[in-house]
Amino acid sequence: MNWVPAPDITRKIHALVKNLDFEYVDAKRVICFRSSGSVSRARARIWSLPRIWQLALKIEAHYVIEVLAEKFDHLSDDDQTRVLIHELMHIPKTFSGSLVPHHGRFHSINHRTVETLFRQYQQK
Repeated sequence: MNWVPAPDITRKIHALVKNLDFEYVDAKRVICFRSSGSVSRARARIWSLPRIWQLALKIEAHYVIEVLAEKFDHLSDDDQTRVLIHELMHIPKTFSGSLVPHHGRFHSINHRTVETLFRQYQQK
């Protein structure tokens, strides 16, 4: 596996946070990387910094959004945006360093919700 900073993804994340209902996301603490060489079927994934590590390292919560080049880069701009919206939806409103699961008691990340946010983004 190889990871490199992804400033293009960082710019997209900043635009999404600014234009959608992600006011609780501190975009400066969302770091973006592009990886290559993964055998995962995922297009992107989000990594958190759990509370125990925040305390140990004496830093605030951060998140890493990793796009997997082999699966993500060939997508259309619209589909890339949908994938990034999906990843942002994993960040809880507390921005605590934890992650929101796909299905749960308080939140459900589904295609309809991603598509609704994508349409809102297109209109701005």
